[in-house]
Amino acid sequence: MQLDFKIILLAILVLSWLIQLFYYLWFILRAANHKPIAQQTELHPISVVICAKNEAHNLEQHLPKIFNQDYPEFQVVVVNDCSSDETDMVLAKIKNEEPKLYYTSIPVDKKFYQGKKLALTLGIKAAKHEHLVFTDADCYPDSDQWLKEISNQFSDNKEIIIGHGRFEKKKSLFNLFLRYETFFNAAQYFGFALRKTPFMAVGRNMAYKKSLFLKSDVFKRYLNVASGDDDLFIRECATKTNTAVVVTKQSQTISIAPRNFSEWLNRKSRHLTTSKHYSLKAKWWLLLEPLTRQIFWILSLCLLFFHIFAAISLVLLLTKIIVQYIVLAKAAKTMGEEKLYLPTLLFDPIIPIIIGSVWLQNIFSAKKKKWK
Repeated sequence: MQLDFKIILLAILVLSWLIQLFYYLWFILRAANHKPIAQQTELHPISVVICAKNEAHNLEQHLPKIFNQDYPEFQVVVVNDCSSDETDMVLAKIKNEEPKLYYTSIPVDKKFYQGKKLALTLGIKAAKHEHLVFTDADCYPDSDQWLKEISNQFSDNKEIIIGHGRFEKKKSLFNLFLRYETFFNAAQYFGFALRKTPFMAVGRNMAYKKSLFLKSDVFKRYLNVASGDDDLFIRECATKTNTAVVVTKQSQTISIAPRNFSEWLNRKSRHLTTSKHYSLKAKWWLLLEPLTRQIFWILSLCLLFFHIFAAISLVLLLTKIIVQYIVLAKAAKTMGEEKLYLPTLLFDPIIPIIIGSVWLQNIFSAKKKKWK
């Protein structure tokens, strides 16, 4: 009876191993092998849309890097969303020096919290160009080719572009964790999109056509959801054929990293409120992957102590680690993330526990998450 139980555990281990290998070789490797398309001769006029809430310092620091883009025709639309700092003054000063800037302000209303979706809607409607690129006030482009790399993905049938927004690099274990988790997530949603199942994007680096937004009512229908101006738009408007991804380093934005673990948990908690609205296929895989990952780590390490299964368990463990490292190393090279795949063994077993804890907290918490 005891042997039968161990065989059942071994069978579960093998199944979780197969699912993990499939996930890496089907989704992550697809992102790792993605090749940029050839540069198009026509560059569409672009409107860059930014929502800013108490971001005076960041706007002053980062807007010049957007205005310095090597791009023939673009404007920058900034929506000052109920700021209580000097955002309005900073924008007025920049406007005097930079004709490409257009900005508008939403006054503070103590009785009504409208959220980021209203600010984005105003920015989109104010944009004068059909092709829109989105980023956040605390972000800046990695290079002066950012708009070219994004715009190059648009075509008659490609209406949504999903990009990568990474965090600034700093010397700390927490920062390494942030950058690894962000890198893995990006490789994951790139792979899904390239496998014709787009399920998310990041608002700090994405693009879509204005006409696509105007014929949808996605923001109106999800006003009660704290986050999701990016993910929910993808959920409602992205299809198997109208979505492209851009993974090159020059196409990326860099964000100011959260100051501490608590701040990151707050952001992650707010973001996870949209996960229940993902497609059934995406939800299935996003649940199955971390679940089988955790099962694999626990069972493979436990069965190493049973002589009869030790060799099998060791082979499965080493195979999984080797495949994972090879695929993530290739993805890191494609995405310009240098050696960010190296701490995989450190973070791979603990990330599902952290994300699962946040997800459970969201279920049992009635507290509303707001965009700040």
